[in-house]
Amino acid sequence: MKHAKPAQGAPFGAKLALFVGVSFVWLVIDRLSKIWANSVQPGTVLVEDIGGLFEFILVHNTGAAWGMFSNSTFALGVFSLVVCALILVVLFTYLRKEGSLVQVFFLALVFAGGLGNAIDRMAYSYVIDFINAKFISFPVFNVADIGVTCGIVLFMLATFIHDSRRNRKDA
Repeated sequence: MKHAKPAQGAPFGAKLALFVGVSFVWLVIDRLSKIWANSVQPGTVLVEDIGGLFEFILVHNTGAAWGMFSNSTFALGVFSLVVCALILVVLFTYLRKEGSLVQVFFLALVFAGGLGNAIDRMAYSYVIDFINAKFISFPVFNVADIGVTCGIVLFMLATFIHDSRRNRKDA
């Protein structure tokens, strides 16, 4: 008689609730910060010095980081929406059964960031960037970019750890 394998991790309802909640909160923070930053003319410094590390300066970005794909706003917006759709596929397939809540959390940051920048691209034909790292030569970025970048890196790390643990249990 075969025994049923116990359920792995949190139920999908909890994962879905976490995904929706984190995505919503991150998207709201992104939208509100961009509304605040976009209240001045591009090039205006909103906050001059934050601990010698950052300043807030409004930039209207029609491309991607480091000036790549300049004036490709619509194509980049469509690409962002396609990536968001693929994230939903991952959520409803792999993460439904195998994923951890940590993976879902990080993927929600990527989703919200991609959606936030896609909204900018479709509504304004540019992305509202305003966070300038003064301690390094780096493109001006926004809250959505933080979600995408940190979310991807941490999702990959969490997936590596999750899969390593699962493989050790199976061995």
